[in-house]
Amino acid sequence: MTVALGYEQHGDPAAPTVLFLGSLGSDRSMWTPQIRALSPDLHVLAVDHRGHGGSPAPAGPYTVAELAGDVVALLDTLGLAEVHFVGLSLGGAVGQWLAAHHPERISTLTLLCTSAAFRPAQAWYNRATSVRDDGLASIADSIVSRWFSPRLAEDAPELVARHVEMVKSTTDEGYAACCEALATWDGRPDLGRIVAPTLVVAGEQDPATPPSAMRELADGITDSAFQVVSPGAHLASVEQAARITALIREHIAQAPAHTEEGSGS
Repeated sequence: MTVALGYEQHGDPAAPTVLFLGSLGSDRSMWTPQIRALSPDLHVLAVDHRGHGGSPAPAGPYTVAELAGDVVALLDTLGLAEVHFVGLSLGGAVGQWLAAHHPERISTLTLLCTSAAFRPAQAWYNRATSVRDDGLASIADSIVSRWFSPRLAEDAPELVARHVEMVKSTTDEGYAACCEALATWDGRPDLGRIVAPTLVVAGEQDPATPPSAMRELADGITDSAFQVVSPGAHLASVEQAARITALIREHIAQAPAHTEEGSGS
């Protein structure tokens, strides 16, 4: 059963839609720089995973396919035939699944700081157990320590504090159940099925999904483009907001135009 996801829309609904879906432990506010920059020209749809932000948290475990089903249900509710999809980390896994299994819904795909398989799986099961036992607040600081490069974290403590609070606001069950989704996720066999024009962007200093992991994605997806930004850790969309936004804008602009009725979203 799908979940009615929390979301916000900005810009002209008649313009092409770019959908943003973020990392484990985030909410849609992580995309504020991109929303501000792109909404004058595009219809921007920022979405929360189940258990995150404004989305309800049914009991887990979840799967990436179920998280993707939530997104398809939202697109159907909003009457959006297809979107330009931008996903970071867990959001990138969802984007891969959608592009492989519902290619007609994905005009372009942008994968930020993500992976085709998050290994070892046991580490995610262990984290899920820890969160259910001790609460997400117990590891929030540790999580965010991987999101920004050391220099930025030192220079912008208020930025770090804001994102720690973002993590703490995520439901314990939603976070733990999404950990279990990552534990069972392996999109490697489906990379060859992805036909949407794809941009793969890694953060040079990302300890979670380093450029080597991102290169596997780029190598597995036909005719994809690969970029590395530096400095940039796991939330490169925040640390390198202007650069990432420019790459997304360019990628969307280069996409082939669709002429079918109803596909201009």
